[in-house]
Amino acid sequence: MKTIFAKEKDIQKKWHLIDAQGMVLGRLATKVANMLRGKDKAIFTPNADCGDFVVIVNAEKVRVTGKKLDDKKYIHHSGYPGGLKEKSLKDILKESPERIITMAVQGMLPKTRLGKSQLKKLKVYSGATHPHEAQGPEAIKI
Repeated sequence: MKTIFAKEKDIQKKWHLIDAQGMVLGRLATKVANMLRGKDKAIFTPNADCGDFVVIVNAEKVRVTGKKLDDKKYIHHSGYPGGLKEKSLKDILKESPERIITMAVQGMLPKTRLGKSQLKKLKVYSGATHPHEAQGPEAIKI
């Protein structure tokens, strides 16, 4: 039996639309990361970009379990002495809810050039509207 490696001409990219209202953040992020990588396809090849485009709407209505809204901290360091910055999940959710989903998915993708190109296929919007109607995204219920 031969091993099949996906070529650029064999890969067909589709657009998917996901409504994040009431969904748990981590479970949503794992499904989206698998779709971006193409792991849900039979032609999956680890070193090729086989994944689809994913549009997520209603990012501000995503939910988390437990006390994560107050307890979960996102830490960033500027590189300078005393430059440690810390924000809670609740603060970031108020400022830009798109970043929460993007960071969760980014942590589940490879930390390579391929992972960066796969992350560019993720489009996250805080409201119910999005500018990708022309691509004809297919609504998916997760």
